Amino acid sequence: MPRLLCRALMAVLVLIAALEAAQAQAYPNRPIKLLVGFPPGGAADLTARLVAQSLSVRLGQPIVIENRPGAGSNLAGDLAAKAAPDGYTLLHTPENLLVINPHAYAKLPFDPLKDLVPIASLVSNQYALAVNPSVQANGLREFVALAQKTSPPLFYASVGNSSPHHLMMETFKEHAKFDATHVPYRGGAPAANAMLAGDVSAMFGAASIVPMIQSGRFRGLAVSGKARWKPLPDLPTINEVFPGYEMTVWHAWFAPAGVPQPILERLRREINEVLREPEVVERLSTSGSGDAYITTPDEFMARIRADYDKLGKVIKSLGLRIE
Repeated sequence: MPRLLCRALMAVLVLIAALEAAQAQAYPNRPIKLLVGFPPGGAADLTARLVAQSLSVRLGQPIVIENRPGAGSNLAGDLAAKAAPDGYTLLHTPENLLVINPHAYAKLPFDPLKDLVPIASLVSNQYALAVNPSVQANGLREFVALAQKTSPPLFYASVGNSSPHHLMMETFKEHAKFDATHVPYRGGAPAANAMLAGDVSAMFGAASIVPMIQSGRFRGLAVSGKARWKPLPDLPTINEVFPGYEMTVWHAWFAPAGVPQPILERLRREINEVLREPEVVERLSTSGSGDAYITTPDEFMARIRADYDKLGKVIKSLGLRIE
């Protein structure tokens, strides 16, 4: 390459880097929109609002939550992926958008793994399995026995087809050898309301049902992780009763591909500081939203890839496919 052309190219690269650095220093200078693919009241919404509240103070600009439920967060993901890559439209999502939906949906209007870039992980969590108090089962083993002999099968709620809630129950059904009929809703709060009304008998959930279990309006049976859960310490893990079962989830913030690296780094740094605030940690835990989950970019990408492979195998084994 001619020397003059090399110098010109280097000058352009230096200029681009300088512009990105200047942009990051000025960022943000107006409100930020945060898309959430679920309605108010569930774990995704509660976690997003809790983190956004503290982050807006640190950034000096409002973070406006926009709930856009639908298609397992695909609607919000598509809006985020196609937004201007300037850091002013961000996305809060559980892991399903990145590691479940690409396997479960026959066609997506965008590629979550290419069109979105991770900003920061937020929480890691497990779910509780609960039933309406009218269900004649005081423990997990009794619930499985009841489900095995009930015909037609019991109904269970989820926050949508191929959601973590859906996969947890389908995997548990296969693991414990019982049947139940899936009824999808558009978020944790609508699903919990359906169970409260007696429209369904059971569901997995986190922030949307933990207060209901704590108040006695739902009967908690077990939790899905490998250890007992701080918000519901008296509930056993499913693994204690049916060995070999474990499923956990995570939530994170993403941005459209192309957002300048200095802006991503600023957001990641500030979010990680929010997740170290004792009040935020306590509120995330006690609400059932999860434990603060701080990772490096490499660690988080490794988790995304591992979950993508693991849950892809689960979806294939269950034969789940959404047209």
